[in-house]
Amino acid sequence: MSSEAFEHAAAGALLLCRAEPDVVEPAARLLRERMLLAHAGHEWSVLVPEGKPWVHGDEPVDRVLTGWATALAVGSIWPVLALWWDSDRSGCTLAAGFRRTVEYVWLANGTPVGEDEALRTFAARLGLDPVLDMQSLEALGRPDTEADARARLLGLLAVLARAGVALPTGLGPGEPADRLRAVARVVPGVREVEWSGWRDAVRAELDVVERGRLGPWLRGPRARALAVAQMAAGLPLAAWAVRRRSGGWAVAGVLLMVHGSLGFAYDRVRAADAGPGRS
Repeated sequence: MSSEAFEHAAAGALLLCRAEPDVVEPAARLLRERMLLAHAGHEWSVLVPEGKPWVHGDEPVDRVLTGWATALAVGSIWPVLALWWDSDRSGCTLAAGFRRTVEYVWLANGTPVGEDEALRTFAARLGLDPVLDMQSLEALGRPDTEADARARLLGLLAVLARAGVALPTGLGPGEPADRLRAVARVVPGVREVEWSGWRDAVRAELDVVERGRLGPWLRGPRARALAVAQMAAGLPLAAWAVRRRSGGWAVAGVLLMVHGSLGFAYDRVRAADAGPGRS
């Protein structure tokens, strides 16, 4: 087996979303990728990719997952943490709204190659304890000859456990994508998430918005400002992604434009007191 084929075989990924499956599912459908969705602790969900696009394209697993995490987070009020690994490295990428994504990487032998500032940003954006949890995160950024890349990700999950993360048994770092998929399929309550067309996706998004409690962000000046920002950011991002042939970032750009359009539509409907306006 070639080194490239081995890297593809060893690669795997998980997407941790700080929201319940009912909230995550509509957003996950917009990725237009087949995924398995399961509960992963109090107010946490996990998405397991059904496919392995990093095998068939030019993008490595970390870039694919960064695009997906960004796409999920841009139209949401909850953060997304991507965990990924291959034969050479492992890492995590945190996406939260319009904020810059933050990444930390370890080599296969566990050598940290990230910046301490990234770990501090993780703690702040995930609402972790600034003292106890931060000490544990800082330890992940120090040399440790007994901790390989998988051990580093397990250490990260141990910290996240104090924030409510509890992955289903058998889902964990270091496993190849095929193994993760097989395990996820037998998790109680697992859902199959796949693209069902724009009509269903928009209806599901509006259902989530109506059940949510976003207050002044649903209508009025704030809603319109947010919609303008989403559409203004989405178009150039999608164009850039097409030039770079980056599927994940293209989805993020499209989702920004979709959420911006939905924001305008929902603001108009609510302002006119015309009901949900569905056909």
